[in-house]
Amino acid sequence: MGKLQILPENLANLIAAGEVVQRPASVVKELVENAVDAGADKIAVVVTDSGRTLIQVIDNGSGMSPDDARLCFERHATSKLSAPQDLHSILTYGFRGEALASIAAVSDVTLRTRREGDDLGTQVTVTAGKIAEVKETAAPQGCNFSVRNLFYNTPARRKFLKSDGVESRHILEEFQRVALTRPDVGFSLSMNGKEIYSLKPAKSLKFRVMDLMGTSVAEEIVDVEVNTSLVKVSGFVGRPQDARKTPGNQFFFVNGRYFRSPYLHKAVMKAYENFIPEGVTPSYFLYLTVDPQSVDVNIHPTKTEVKFEEESVIFQVISAAVKETLGKTSFGDVIDFDTAAADKDLPVLGKNFEQYKPASAPAPAIDFNYNPFEDKSIAPDRSFDFPAEKGQGAQGYAPQSAGSQHQNYGRLFEDRTVSASRVMILHGKYILVPAKSGLMVVHARRAQERVLFDRFLEALGRDGHVTQKTLFPVKVEVGKLNKMVFDEHAALLDRLGFDISDFGDDTIIFNGLPEGYGADAASVQKMAAELLTILTEGQNSLEEVMQAATAQKLAALGARSMQEISSPVEAQRLVDELLGSSNAEYTSGGLRIISIIPSEELDSKFSK
Repeated sequence: MGKLQILPENLANLIAAGEVVQRPASVVKELVENAVDAGADKIAVVVTDSGRTLIQVIDNGSGMSPDDARLCFERHATSKLSAPQDLHSILTYGFRGEALASIAAVSDVTLRTRREGDDLGTQVTVTAGKIAEVKETAAPQGCNFSVRNLFYNTPARRKFLKSDGVESRHILEEFQRVALTRPDVGFSLSMNGKEIYSLKPAKSLKFRVMDLMGTSVAEEIVDVEVNTSLVKVSGFVGRPQDARKTPGNQFFFVNGRYFRSPYLHKAVMKAYENFIPEGVTPSYFLYLTVDPQSVDVNIHPTKTEVKFEEESVIFQVISAAVKETLGKTSFGDVIDFDTAAADKDLPVLGKNFEQYKPASAPAPAIDFNYNPFEDKSIAPDRSFDFPAEKGQGAQGYAPQSAGSQHQNYGRLFEDRTVSASRVMILHGKYILVPAKSGLMVVHARRAQERVLFDRFLEALGRDGHVTQKTLFPVKVEVGKLNKMVFDEHAALLDRLGFDISDFGDDTIIFNGLPEGYGADAASVQKMAAELLTILTEGQNSLEEVMQAATAQKLAALGARSMQEISSPVEAQRLVDELLGSSNAEYTSGGLRIISIIPSEELDSKFSK
């Protein structure tokens, strides 16, 4: 007897469901797209427990006959394909007849539907892929799908669902993607009894973008329009100065269908070359219209990937269209790059040293022969031996282990601090302190990062962090999707020293920040975007690694938000805190903080 066998129908359905129904958001996507295909102009989505308990989609579309209501749960039951050539002219969302069969295989589904003109509707109850009951019922025109107990018969898949916050965000993303394709349709979404969206049919696509993403996003985008014999490109792209480090608001659509394409994303980014700094991404909402026969939308079970016949040509058209838009609006003239974030070495003074010469100002009286590190209480054999310039810092997130050099740091500064009258500030970026062996140069921003890292690491593992109140509360519109991220991590943010309160469904207010963060409105706005990136990364890491990684990212964020050192007292405080840290030599990422210019090297500069 051979080894091969035909899979039982229930097992085949479970495997198919695993391809189509990956999480609750997959159910929302399939049901909402079916409602749009049914001609509905009003679609309501109701979700409980991030879709685990209930997903309900109600529409006022064409509805189904009693026979179709039963047949729609069979695999490959579809009204959209009847011949192989139909695959080359698909303009609807669903067409393979897999969605409802796959959903029904891993949940309990109830369908209530009625067509216009029918006196009564039909109710179909399906459990584990099998029709349990069919009966007549009173129902409004359209369809009402209720999906309960998702993955109840596949506990492994249910177990590996993410937190409620993560699953809710995925549902919100799928809802937004469909709503962006049909501004003429009214959509609503409620979660756990709370209304998230109530979208009326919009006057234009830009109004739909504003309703979904917020006024701030709508104000930063401009129209794109180009029409070629191969593809029509329309939609919106964001202003370069509004590009963010946080991914989001990047959308491609083809013939009304959302799709992902890293390749075409590169086409957009190519158009922004020399307009935006590296590491940020602009918003874009780009709609492609092509001949249906020139695109294959049937290469992925969830239909989020497509294949174009002339993909390289479309790449060039998109890039040229976006670049033309940016050129017409003269965005290049208003971009202000944050050069302060680019850490460079101290300038080497040469023949053209006049460019570094400071403006005339009363010179402070400084005795460079004074040695603040000379202390009779410290024995000669305990004097600090500064690390060589070529020393390498250990890489990684965790604090560096304290070797003999670090122990000498502690011995030297145990009972003393650096006097504010003995420090100098260079360009607001470097702190110069006389040292026994020469001149100690402290990189201020990296020093702040080291200090903040130690604070955050302690706060994550212990009782919390010191919060500094902002002079005025700063309101930041983050959008509903990102607002859910802040809500999910509210306890963590509070422990770290962020005092954040709600202001509507898509806006938060920063009342306080961790000590050391820049608290002006511009810094807070920029910090909020970067904070989102930190909160949405590394969710699967081990707790200790996650804490150290989060501490490092938050420390780097805080260091970037700090303003230039301007006061000797401020410089003194930073140096004191640095020298009391777990490792004053290097940041948690291994970048050097302190450099020593030996006296001999200084002498050599004046040997002639």
